[in-house]
Amino acid sequence: MTQPPSQQPPQGGFGAPQEPPQGSPQPPQGPPQTPPPAQPPKAPAAPQTPPPPPAQPGYGFPQAPGQAPGYGHPQQPGPYNQQQPGPYNQQPGPYAQQPGPYGQQQPGPYNQQQPGPYNQPTQSGPYGQPTQPGYGYPQQQYPGAPVPGPGGGDSSKRKPALIIGAAVVALLVIGGGVFIATSGGGDDKKPVAEKSGDAKPSNSPSANEGNGNGDGREADDDLNAGRKEGEAKVLWLQKNDIDLPRNGSDVYGPWVVGDTVVKGVYRTVSGYSAADGKQKWTLKLPADLCAAPSQPTTDGKIVIGVENGTTDKASCADLQMIDLNTGKAGWKKSVKQNGVWDLMSDISLAISGDTVTVGRTGNSNAYRVSDGKELFGKQPGNCQPFAFAGGPKLIAASSCRTDDVNNPQHQIQELDPVTGKPRWTYQPKRGWAIDRIYSVSPLVVSLKKDKEWSILALRENGSLRSGLASDKSDKFAPDCGSTFAIFGKSLDGCTGVAADANTFYMSTSPESSGLTRTNKVVAFDLNTGKPKWKAAAPAERTVKPLRMEGGNVLLYVEAGYNKGGGIATLAPTGGTVNMVLRHPVSMSEIESSFYSSKIVYAGGRSFIASGRVSARNDKEELETKTMLAFGN
Repeated sequence: MTQPPSQQPPQGGFGAPQEPPQGSPQPPQGPPQTPPPAQPPKAPAAPQTPPPPPAQPGYGFPQAPGQAPGYGHPQQPGPYNQQQPGPYNQQPGPYAQQPGPYGQQQPGPYNQQQPGPYNQPTQSGPYGQPTQPGYGYPQQQYPGAPVPGPGGGDSSKRKPALIIGAAVVALLVIGGGVFIATSGGGDDKKPVAEKSGDAKPSNSPSANEGNGNGDGREADDDLNAGRKEGEAKVLWLQKNDIDLPRNGSDVYGPWVVGDTVVKGVYRTVSGYSAADGKQKWTLKLPADLCAAPSQPTTDGKIVIGVENGTTDKASCADLQMIDLNTGKAGWKKSVKQNGVWDLMSDISLAISGDTVTVGRTGNSNAYRVSDGKELFGKQPGNCQPFAFAGGPKLIAASSCRTDDVNNPQHQIQELDPVTGKPRWTYQPKRGWAIDRIYSVSPLVVSLKKDKEWSILALRENGSLRSGLASDKSDKFAPDCGSTFAIFGKSLDGCTGVAADANTFYMSTSPESSGLTRTNKVVAFDLNTGKPKWKAAAPAERTVKPLRMEGGNVLLYVEAGYNKGGGIATLAPTGGTVNMVLRHPVSMSEIESSFYSSKIVYAGGRSFIASGRVSARNDKEELETKTMLAFGN
C-alpha cells in the first residue's frame, strides 16, 4: 500500500456517481439486518429510499436523492429530513480511496485571497467511494426519532422556505454581489402547552435546586432482575419529563462534572446525581438551547447558545454561562454581529482553557468563560475563522477569499486562546475544505474535496506529518453527531476515533452477515500514514473508540439483539478487546433503542443518552427513555 503523491489528490468518487472508480471497494450489498429494539428480528427486507428533501441547497442541508448522506453528518433528525435511523446509530461509509490534500506550507496566515467560508463542499467520505442512499436505515420508527405531525408531512414550525432562501442568499453573495432575499408567512414557533415548571419566556434563566425527585429515576430492582454474574448493575434509568415542541428536541451533553451528570434539552439544563440519577438542580432557559461545546472547562463551567426569542425569526445569538457544578447561571450576552452573514449563520462553540469561541460563517469571536469579556474578533487579512476545535489547544479552520467559489482555499491554524494570534498556519492544497478535527493533540484533520475525503496528521509546528492511506477493503464512518445547522459547523466532538502521540485509531463501518454485524479498529502510524494493525470487535458485535484511557484505547461495545453493550479497552499494540464494564444482556433492548446515542464513561460508570427526544403524543413523550447508567 502506498501513499498518494504529495501534490496530487486521488481521483475517484464518493457520493453517488454512476459507477465507482476501477479498483475501488464496493459498498456493502443489501441492507444490514438490524432488529428493531422492541421485537425479535424479522426476515430481511429490502431498504426503502426515504422521500427526498424539498431542495438541495448548499453545505449543511439534507442531500438530494441518490446522494450520500455525507460523511460525519448523519441526516438531521428535524423537519427537513424524515429518514428514520435504526437503533444502532450506524452510518455507512464505504470509503477506501487514498487521501491527498497535501499542499506546501505557506508563510504567514493571511497571504491568500478567498471566497469566504460560505462555499462548503458536498459531504463526502474519506477514500473516495460512493455510498448507497438509505443503506443501514430500517424503515421503522424508533423511540426518540423525529416524527411527522398530525396528518403526516413536515411538522416543523420553521419554514423550509427560510432555509432555502438562506442558501440562495449565500450563492448570491458568493457570486460577487450582495442581495438579501426574505420571505414572510408561516406560523410562529410555538411549543405545545407547557406544564407547570417548564420553560417560560423571560429575559434571563431561572435556577432551581433539585429536590431529588426530578426526572432521574432511582435504580429499579426490576431493571436488575435479569442481571447475570459478571454483568454491571443498572444504576438508574431516566425518562423524559419536559413538555417538548411538536417535533422534539436535540439533547446537548451529557457532561460529567465530579459526581454530577448534566444534559440540556429544549429550554432546560439539568444536573443529576451520577450514582442514583436523582435531579440535583435544573436551570430554565427563556428560549431554545441551540448550541453547546463538546466539553466544559476543567472546573466545570460551560457557555451555551440560546435563541434570542421564541418566534420563527429568532436566531442562535445569545450566550449563557453556567456553572455545571451548581446549576447557577453566570454572565449572558448577545453575540457581536460582524456582518450580514451573522444574520443567518448558526453558531458553533468550543472551549480551550478559559476561552470560548463562537464560530460562524462570516466572522468569529472569542470570550473569556469566567467573566464574558471579549478577547478577540475579526482577524486581519483575507482569511477568517469559521469554526474551532478546543481542548488542550485552540485550533481554527479558516476560509480565504479567492476568485473561484468552486475552488476554495482553507487553512488550519493554532491560535493563542487569549489574543487570537496565530502560532502557525497550514494551508492544504487548493480546493480541499476542512471538515473535522479528530484530535487536537496530536493534530489529526479531516478534509474533503468534492467527492473525496482525506485525513492529515500535522506536527506541533503545523507542518505536514503524514496523510493517512487505508487499505481499499476498509470503509469508515466516524460518528460526528447529527445536529442540523444553516452554514454553521462544529469541528470536534466525533466518536469512533482516538489518538495518542504516534497512532490514530478509527473504527470501520459495520459489516453485516444475516442478522449479525461486526467491525474492527484500524490503527494508523501518524509518522507514515500507513495502517499498523487491525483488531476485530468481539464476535457478532461492533465497537467504536471514545478516547484514550490510561494508555489504552477506550471503546464502546454496542448493544445488539440479545447482546448487551459495554465499555472495553484495546492495547496500543492491538490484540483482543478487553471488557471492563459489561452491560446486562437483559437491558440490550433499552440500550439499543436510544436514537443517535451519546456515550460517556467516567468514574467507572457508563452513561448512555439519547441524542434527540421526541414522541407522537403527550403520553408517549413522558414514557420516552432518555438516559441510562451502569456501574459496578
